[in-house]
Amino acid sequence: MAKKRKTAKKTAPKKMAKPTKHKWQIPPEGGHMESASGLYYQNMTWAAIEERLKTNDTIILPIGSTEAHGPNACTGEDTFLVTRMAEQVAQKTGCTIAQPLWYGSHPYHHMGMPGTVLVPEDYFIGMLKSMMAGFWNAGFRKQILLNGHGQEYVIPTAIHQFAKHFQVPGIFINLNWYHAVQDYFKVKEEGGTYDTHFIHADEVETSWSMALFPEFMDQSKAVDTVPRGYLPDGHIDKAGNLLHRPIAWYGQVGCGPVEISAYPEGCVGKSTLADPEKAKEGISALLDYMVRLHDDIMAAFPVGKLPPANELTERPKEEIAAITKKPLSKGWKSIYSLGYPF
Repeated sequence: MAKKRKTAKKTAPKKMAKPTKHKWQIPPEGGHMESASGLYYQNMTWAAIEERLKTNDTIILPIGSTEAHGPNACTGEDTFLVTRMAEQVAQKTGCTIAQPLWYGSHPYHHMGMPGTVLVPEDYFIGMLKSMMAGFWNAGFRKQILLNGHGQEYVIPTAIHQFAKHFQVPGIFINLNWYHAVQDYFKVKEEGGTYDTHFIHADEVETSWSMALFPEFMDQSKAVDTVPRGYLPDGHIDKAGNLLHRPIAWYGQVGCGPVEISAYPEGCVGKSTLADPEKAKEGISALLDYMVRLHDDIMAAFPVGKLPPANELTERPKEEIAAITKKPLSKGWKSIYSLGYPF
């Protein structure tokens, strides 16, 4: 007689923690990328990193770009957005930040634009996988890839390629800041604070930049342009796909002009309407969410704990046991014993 198969016990789904309200400094008091404040991995000694790993093994990887954002904005805008966000979250939670990736993937319509550095997708994916492997190998096995640029269509590919190749337990999350707080990008007629919908280097993005790093902005040079496409409005979405239209902004080529032809100024929209006050509520909500995400990860998997390997990988137990040990401890093997990222 066949044995009865055991059925898994039903468990109630975990409830997401209620949003917390923190006091945030907007604008922040400068940045920390060259300070010894203990926020950035590259600014810490190995001894300090080992101490950090005893209390918090989550790391934020800010993924930015170098891109034209109009005559009023710095070309590192996408990068400073996510580093300034990450710094405040790290100060609040005790997690670590990696120095940012300054160069990103770009869509076809950015081709040829002066001030923009385009990295081919395979190089970009390779760099992300290399970063993930290196930080995992150092002991940071909970990773939040915080994206500050319109490259959300390629970062998940890097995460899945990494996972398929290494098959190691860990937490690997792609967080696009504009997706986390979508309700805070509404225009005034929808009950929001903005006059225009989020596009690129426009009222919305410039407002966030002015609120997070005003020292790198010069609004006396701000300009406006008129966005246009070849199809009637309503088919193609705008930045972040926040309007939930049928076709993602990156899901087409040819439905509108390239940037250098139509918007040589580098701004797509009305950057003159930018005001840091318009962004502050959204920034606070985003930072609250990031703290909640961090805390939920650490509550589910405290320091040194990882998701169950037997449910995430088919690698042998002995192999997983060796690579998940504390780096340089007895019996430890590096992640590179499983192969090289590319």
